[in-house]
Amino acid sequence: MKIKVCGMRNKENVSSLLALKPDFVGFIFYNKSKRFVTDFPQVKFPSTIKKVGVFVNENIEKVIATVERYKLDFVQLHGNETPNYCNEILNSHLERSRKIVSESHKLKIIKAFSVDKNFNFNKTKQYEEVCNYFLFDTKGTNYGGNGIKFNWGILQNYKGKVPYLLSGGISKEDSTEIVSFLRRQESKLCIGIDINSGFEIEPALKDIEKIKEFKNNLI
Repeated sequence: MKIKVCGMRNKENVSSLLALKPDFVGFIFYNKSKRFVTDFPQVKFPSTIKKVGVFVNENIEKVIATVERYKLDFVQLHGNETPNYCNEILNSHLERSRKIVSESHKLKIIKAFSVDKNFNFNKTKQYEEVCNYFLFDTKGTNYGGNGIKFNWGILQNYKGKVPYLLSGGISKEDSTEIVSFLRRQESKLCIGIDINSGFEIEPALKDIEKIKEFKNNLI
């Protein structure tokens, strides 16, 4: 089970997190977010831990420039981005690199969807060829970071083929429920858990001990 910790920006906090060996660390490049990154932490990342840039309806050129500047491995799209937008991101990155990129080093895309009981999972089908993962988050007033869980049973309606990350108001106390969820049929494509506000001391500053305990409880 992969762990993605999103909303980081403090250098010492990131360094402490890397010692726990999460699979992904997310940095938010959306200026309306309380966790917006203005000064990217200069920390050496091991190759096994992927850097994710989170964007919301951003200009493609700016996304690519940010990817190149900070050597991001993934782009997470949390707005109303279309499949064509996703494809343009991938093509632009390849063109800008001006070299043959191996499959393991190609830029990858996570598309986030805000889910409630009325969500139509057919919407995800058109993204299947351009996204590596989906992220199912709680529908709320903000583009993510609402700190609210949704009914995970809704995910039984997802019949797609793209693996997904489970997100939305997850805290340390949810580990038992997550383990139970992972044993059920609707979780068959769930490959990871995305955590953020439920593990914060303050916006963008994570409680490392809470994350450590949570991670250990999922093993």
